[in-house]
Amino acid sequence: MTVADSDSTSDSGSVETVTGADPGTELSIAAGRLRGRREDGVAVFRGIPYAQPPVGDLRFAAPSPAVGWEGVRDAGEYGPPCPQTALPDQMRVSRERDGEGDAGGDADEWLTVNVWSPAQAGEDPGARLPVMVWIHGGAYMAGTAGDPGYDGGRLAREGNVVVVTLNYRLGVEGFAWIEGAPANRGLLDQVAALEWVRDNIAAFGGDPGRVTLFGESAGAGSVAALLVMERAAGLFTRAIAQSVPGPYFSPELAEDISTAIAAELGPGIRPTATELAGFAPDRLVAAGTVVAGKMLGWEERWGGVARTASPYSPVVDGEVLPRAPWEALADGVARDVELIVGHNQNEYRLFAALSGQLGRIGEEQALAALSAFGPVAGSEAAYRAAHPDADAELLHELVFSDWLFRMPSLHLAQAQVTGGGRARVYELTWQAPGMGGALGACHALDLPLTFGNFTSGLAPLLIGAEPSAEAEALSARFRAAWTAFASDRLTDAQWPPYDPEERHVLVLDGEKNPVTAYPEEDSRLLWESHRFTALPLPGERA
Repeated sequence: MTVADSDSTSDSGSVETVTGADPGTELSIAAGRLRGRREDGVAVFRGIPYAQPPVGDLRFAAPSPAVGWEGVRDAGEYGPPCPQTALPDQMRVSRERDGEGDAGGDADEWLTVNVWSPAQAGEDPGARLPVMVWIHGGAYMAGTAGDPGYDGGRLAREGNVVVVTLNYRLGVEGFAWIEGAPANRGLLDQVAALEWVRDNIAAFGGDPGRVTLFGESAGAGSVAALLVMERAAGLFTRAIAQSVPGPYFSPELAEDISTAIAAELGPGIRPTATELAGFAPDRLVAAGTVVAGKMLGWEERWGGVARTASPYSPVVDGEVLPRAPWEALADGVARDVELIVGHNQNEYRLFAALSGQLGRIGEEQALAALSAFGPVAGSEAAYRAAHPDADAELLHELVFSDWLFRMPSLHLAQAQVTGGGRARVYELTWQAPGMGGALGACHALDLPLTFGNFTSGLAPLLIGAEPSAEAEALSARFRAAWTAFASDRLTDAQWPPYDPEERHVLVLDGEKNPVTAYPEEDSRLLWESHRFTALPLPGERA
């Protein structure tokens, strides 16, 4: 814990009252009193624990409520990120922010939230503003709410909403199948954070009855899971899922992957809570990273997921996550939750660029991808017939994008409508100017556009050193639409709901942003009969 004049705490967990801190704002929540900061007209509180550190006896357990403190806790710095796999340099998070340096807090205090509230709301608990809770992505094995790209100040200030971001357990700690531990611990962390919002957000001027959950990539996969989890019911009324990933694991597949990870720790090591507790978190991260690095050679053992280079996904275990989201939504389990869901046009192109494949994919790779991911027998011929002018690289991109993000997102909307709910669908087609325009509307392009932060993470690679007027204008449209949705100000005339006949979709193209019929009709028809569900274990254990 970081305090201004002293970092001492008593055995009872009290925090010495902060004196001499930079001008900020104070408020009280259930656990104790907080001192935040005012930044550009927004009250900001960082690194607030929503659960106890999941270490010692609490390791691999469901989250336990945070312990309170006495005095005033300084909330000026982000909490530490959860143990995780390092991302490529282009994607790596810089946690330096305005000279603050590394994140504060106890080293194991991974489970924290950050809150941005318009200043008048931070001083007026009765403001009852809409709340937007962000779940970051990162393939369920990387990422942190301390990424400057997820700074919620601009969204809160311009949209007059309270923004919350959170850390949750990743990799082995959060998503690996471990005997003797609950499945989907990362999802259970997210539920605990939403319960914290329900119980505390009024102190920041937020309305616990108007919570919108939003996330991208693995964050969108988490949103989809939370939509159908009984433990999350009633904790949010709206949801935005940006580029929903298709892979969810069956227990058999998850257990086999965990067995491979445990084997990297030493001969005879099994993925049990008792055995894994003897290894430090960084050892588990390293073992998972080794497995991720050689997954491509295990396609017979694990199927198409071996081509994603992530050994983690939510597990459809029948308890924490009873069914795959598409199945449960089609049965109406979340019909009362308003939904926005969409994807980017050229999702896979980012991964091709980061892996050095961009411009180098030939017929052999295209054929392998069509065979691995195609939705029907004879997918190669079907894709070539649907896209007669596509070269090998484009076919590779199309089928990978469809399997991993585009069709899971579209099918999620369709399932919500089938179940009697409402969904709005978008596609981002605006071409990223970075790398000479080679990236197109790739995966993660929506992140800087959503938050309006263009100087960190992938933003410089995608947008360029300085955002153009067009980029700023499109970002403003993103933020206006998202916050209007959260505030119940988005009308059907502005953006009609999706329906099976008209298939209205908002196309975010940087100019007119028209509402039109779903643009990827060829892919929609190819995948029309496919059912997204938990991935089985296709091969025998090695």
